[in-house]
Amino acid sequence: MEYIIELLDKNGLIVAFLVTGIMVYFSEGISVKLTNKKLPGSAIAIFMGLVIAYLGGILTEGKSGIADIPGLTGFKVMGGPMFRDFAIVSTAMGASFAVIKKTGSVGILSLFLGVIFSFIAGVGIAYAFGITDVESLTTIGAGACTFVVGPVTGTAVGASSDIIAISIAAGVVKSILVTIGTPFIAPYIGLNNPKSAMIFGGLMGTTSGTAAGLAATDPKLVPYGAMTATFYTGLGCLMCPSVLYFALKIIL
Repeated sequence: MEYIIELLDKNGLIVAFLVTGIMVYFSEGISVKLTNKKLPGSAIAIFMGLVIAYLGGILTEGKSGIADIPGLTGFKVMGGPMFRDFAIVSTAMGASFAVIKKTGSVGILSLFLGVIFSFIAGVGIAYAFGITDVESLTTIGAGACTFVVGPVTGTAVGASSDIIAISIAAGVVKSILVTIGTPFIAPYIGLNNPKSAMIFGGLMGTTSGTAAGLAATDPKLVPYGAMTATFYTGLGCLMCPSVLYFALKIIL
């Protein structure tokens, strides 16, 4: 058993990718068979990851979640800022600014409004629950934008790991709400053409939630909504730890 654990630790990053791949595989199966794709596999996988990380921290009394368990130490690297930032950059590289300009100034405006309104909503809820320091409020507000913007912002402003975890949870909740709610509100907001889909993606952000919600509404709209949602994530990563953070600091 000691030899097996030693072998797993020596190949920690490979093991981390393998375990993550298995989780994603089962999450997609759960999404298809139990929710009929109403709940995206990515949201289920993220929720599973949070639960496992919490249990790992409880069992080992550690601070790195599942990475504190012998044989799974590779998650310290996979879950670190290097891979996170790489994922953000690679996602943004897949979008074309020439295409997003087709929506005109309205599409660009929707991106800024989406980030700012989500940030204000997250800050307001956090403040109502008694959180008052600027770093924590900014991180949770960023998490309300997406579960990617939250940890990026939290790391940049020096928030605690507990607050970063809350920001991720806020982003997951938003993703699930957008996924479930999109098909129901689509007829009432004219969400039936590429332009409205791009504006919707700019307002909502959360690429996984927007893509899944549009897929349940009209699969042809998915690429358009996902495109602006991708830019939303990048814009949030730029604005939340800088402009919005300093603005909040001035206000408070």
